[in-house]
Amino acid sequence: MTRRIAANPIPWWSQAGKTREVFEDAFSALRDIGFTAVKTDVPDGMGTGEYLDWLGGFGLEPSTGLFSSPLDDTVQVPQLLDRARRFAAQQAALGLDRTMLSSMSVPERMQRPAVGAAFDQGRFDRAVDLAGRVCEVLLAEGVRPLHHSHVGGVFETEGEVTALLDTLGPDLLGFGPDTGHLAWAGADPVALLRRYADRTGGIHLKDVHADHLPAQDATGDYRTLSRSGRVWAEPGRGVLDLGAVLAALPEDYDGDYTIEVDVPSAGDVVESHRISFAWAREVLGPVSAT
Repeated sequence: MTRRIAANPIPWWSQAGKTREVFEDAFSALRDIGFTAVKTDVPDGMGTGEYLDWLGGFGLEPSTGLFSSPLDDTVQVPQLLDRARRFAAQQAALGLDRTMLSSMSVPERMQRPAVGAAFDQGRFDRAVDLAGRVCEVLLAEGVRPLHHSHVGGVFETEGEVTALLDTLGPDLLGFGPDTGHLAWAGADPVALLRRYADRTGGIHLKDVHADHLPAQDATGDYRTLSRSGRVWAEPGRGVLDLGAVLAALPEDYDGDYTIEVDVPSAGDVVESHRISFAWAREVLGPVSAT
């Protein structure tokens, strides 16, 4: 992998859906801003060769994707592992050697986000076991899994993240943090990056506003708070010390720098990404475009 400034066009597709038309609008804007890579999301029915040609038409390349699952007792294990196998094969065919792995959308935690709501040790242990089995499948296809914490999932709080990573160990699971989700849940992204520096293979750079912090004092479910425009911030415009985050990355870090602002808080979606890209170029300095 060569380090690039990548983007996850989530504000384009989060409500409109991952359609070709939505992505074409996003890719045109991101190309004009200066991004050279985007989080990999292959539309249904599109082959890998067609996807690469399609992205290339915008001057973009695929960046680290995401495999997500609740990883709870609602999951049918054979289907989960089959989906993981097909996902990994697709990622490898696109030339990617790693992927984010995340637990999302556990109902109790979507209702009361970022506080480790309704913790259940049995559910947690099953989720760790399922995550390990998914990791084995991904690795068998040549794709390295990186844990990507997400508010609303089983591995939400700092203690849950560290328990997962320490239980599965570095041979099974690397680290690919989302700075904003960690901070919203009260975790310290800098401390975690230092603790798991030798396992870090990707990162989503996201800032947060102070309006709904600490999470224990906030009122509202995940979607209400997230869509308020006062949780997520463009990098450098929130309360996170992203300079310290970048300094905590290992010297041999070889992943992309993925900019992600789930819901823009500055201007429209295009202006939000212009601000984010300008910050990245200023802070990161020269970063390879290929």
